[in-house]
Amino acid sequence: MTRILIVEDDVDIRGLLARGLEAEGFEVGTAACVDDAIQAARDPAPGAVLLDVGLPDGSGHDVCRSLREGGYPGPILFLSARDEIRDRAEGLALGADDYIVKPFVFDELVARLRTHLMRRQQAEAPRSRLTAGRLVLDLDTRQASCGEANARLTPREADLLAMLMEGIGKPVSRADIFERLWASQGGLSLNVVDVYIGYLRSKMADFVRHGGPVLTTVRGKGFMLELRGPDFRQ
Repeated sequence: MTRILIVEDDVDIRGLLARGLEAEGFEVGTAACVDDAIQAARDPAPGAVLLDVGLPDGSGHDVCRSLREGGYPGPILFLSARDEIRDRAEGLALGADDYIVKPFVFDELVARLRTHLMRRQQAEAPRSRLTAGRLVLDLDTRQASCGEANARLTPREADLLAMLMEGIGKPVSRADIFERLWASQGGLSLNVVDVYIGYLRSKMADFVRHGGPVLTTVRGKGFMLELRGPDFRQ
């Protein structure tokens, strides 16, 4: 159950929000001041924060700034009677995801909250499928495909290809590849990167003929997937 932290010093508004969100299936935590809000947002962190701007010991801006500087990743929605453009701009500039002006319609608030929660979950979800032009890599099955060409990769080959696809069009150094994929194993040298680049080139040979990216060596910089043919736009 997703926990929502309500930071609101008005007892009536805080109570209405808490009861309404609980009826919508959320777990609710509350705070009425800056210090309590920052404390309540610590482990375990809430799924989202509804944050009033005017608080008795400071501003909701202080809470938002503190949470973002501390690495809090969840949605922060300001709820405020201040409706000037500069107020909204300031709140969003501090890292808030939304700014809702009081009085508001509760159903709209819940709809916006759910939208922000869904977007955050999608952004944090591990990707099981990568694409680069016509090249597709399924990380679950380790199957790479381009048009009618297919190749089954080993776990390490799939990791290497994924790393190159994430930086499509940019060189990735031998050192960076080694650090990410092999440094923790011990007893290996940078040469292992060249060996696996060779394996990958061999398995991707058919992809180039189907308009897929080319695995190139960039002198002095490392290796790069380069889009060419139908997928290339200069």
